[in-house]
Formats: sequence, C-alpha cells, structure tokens
Amino acid sequence: MSEISPRNLSTIPESERMNGSSKNGNYIKPQIEHKDENLDERQKKSTTSLVGIPTKLDGTENSGVEVGSSEVEYIESENLNDVDDMEICLKTLLTGLSSKDWVSVCEALNNVRRLSIFHKEVILGILGDVISLIVKSLKNPRSAVCKTAIMTCADIFKAYTDDIIDLLDPLLGQLLLKSSQDKRFVCEAAERALIALTTWVSPLLLLPKLQSYIKNRNPRIRAKASMCFCRSVPRLGIEEIEAFGIDKLIQTAASQLSDQLPESRDAARTLLLELQSVYEKSHFLKPTAVSEDPEIASWEHFCQSKLSPLNAQAVLRVTTVAR
Repeated sequence: MSEISPRNLSTIPESERMNGSSKNGNYIKPQIEHKDENLDERQKKSTTSLVGIPTKLDGTENSGVEVGSSEVEYIESENLNDVDDMEICLKTLLTGLSSKDWVSVCEALNNVRRLSIFHKEVILGILGDVISLIVKSLKNPRSAVCKTAIMTCADIFKAYTDDIIDLLDPLLGQLLLKSSQDKRFVCEAAERALIALTTWVSPLLLLPKLQSYIKNRNPRIRAKASMCFCRSVPRLGIEEIEAFGIDKLIQTAASQLSDQLPESRDAARTLLLELQSVYEKSHFLKPTAVSEDPEIASWEHFCQSKLSPLNAQAVLRVTTVAR
C-alpha cells in the first residue's frame, strides 16, 4: 500500500477524508496507529516513574520532594551505640541541629540521644541551646524529623531528670500537642515520651507545670495533661502529697470530672480514688486522729469543706460508687 504525503491530502475530496477511505486505501489509519504507539510509550514511562517513587519508613508514599526519607532510621534507645568521636560530635552538634538539610537534623538528633546516654555531662553547658533546637524540630512538618525529636525528648528526660525542669515548658507543650494529633506513629512516640517524663522527673516539680495545661482550651491537650497528672500523683508519698496540698489535688481532679473527653474524666476518677486512699491512710496514721470527731475527719466532710457543693457531690458519687 502506497503512502499518501500530507500535501496530497488537499486534493482528496472532503467526503473521502471524513470517512477515511480513498481509491488508494486507508491513508488515515497509519497516522492513528502512530499516535497510539506514542500514547503507549508515554503510558509506559508514566508507569515506570510511579514504580520508582520511594516509600517512607512510616509506610506513606513520598512525593518527589520526599526523596531520601528512607535514609532515616528510627533507632530505639537500647539499640543506640556510642558516638565514634565525642569531641567532633560535640563541636558539630548545634550546626547539625540547625541545618536546613532534614537528614542532617535527624542525624544530629540521634547524636544528642547518644551523648545523653553515654556522655550526658558534656552537653550540660549547651543544654539550653540544644533544647531550643529540639523544640524547632518538634514543630517541623516533616514527620521523620518530628518523630526523631520526640524520641530525643524521651532520652533527655531519662538522662537529666530534674535538671531539665527549667527548660521543660516548650518541650511539654509540644509533646502534649503531638500526642493529641492524628498521625498515629507520631502520636504514639509522643505518648511514650510523656510516660518517660512522668517516670523520671520528680512529681513535685512536674505537677505545677501540668496544672496549666489541664486548663488548656484544647480538650485533647487537657486530656493528655490529665493523664500525665494522674500518673504523677501516685509517685508522691503521703508527706509529699500533704506538702503539695491534697486539697489542691482534689480540686484539680474534680474540675476534670465534667470534662468534654472521656480520657480526662477517667483520669480524674482514678486520681480521686488514689487521693481518697491517701487521705484515709494519712488520717489514720496521725496521732491526733483518735481524738477527732469521726464525722469531721471523714472523707465526705473533707470534700464538702474544700469543694463547691456541686463538685463535692460529684467527687463523693465517684468515690462511693467505686467502693
């Protein structure tokens, strides 16, 4: 079949051009087939490019901007090794934490973790600067940086315990926020960091920090703060509870009984039962308790004397029903 050149098409009647036929055969079909071949080729290239998209460690698909995220590895604390050269690591630490390259930031965060575990004394002098840059990483929209920073917080709490208290506020606010958000793997890491916080930092120092967040306008932050508060109080002894003020603790718990989220209400109930037990034990152990009027010394009378009528009624309902 001979091919018809494009310039000869003008000599062919329009009716023949429209229905694709001529005396010399179909002259349009080869052009259509050529276009189809180009389309198939483009589809193959498109499919190939999609197959080549990398996947992040959290299982989500990357866009082109996210290429290289597989270079970050989330290492558990017990699997961290000591740094190769402590002096070089320390000199480059702040530069790495403030880098614009997110992979470098993650490497520096892991170095903070290593130094906290194996050489915690060497970064005490720059701990304030380190904490400021960790807070910046906690706010980073890239999940890999954020999660690594959260894991760094947990190791810092364990290493520095009460020495961290003056630098805690910005970390605490971000951890409560991250633990109440929707990305599950970030949320779970933040909750583990908060558990480390309530485990390693003295409750006498930590409780005043948490009280302000229990009044936060965000109900999810209130709920996480209430859970931390509830975990911290049992670590206090009877004397420490009395020093802090059992009436303050009861008032804080009572305020959460009517909170919007069930997590806050459950934490408040647990805390009130703990406080009731502490109150009755401490009152029983006091030498003056024998001579007091049993009615005046009762848990019921104590709640009624320290709380509003409505809050006292709610607290007594919870503690009585539980018994």
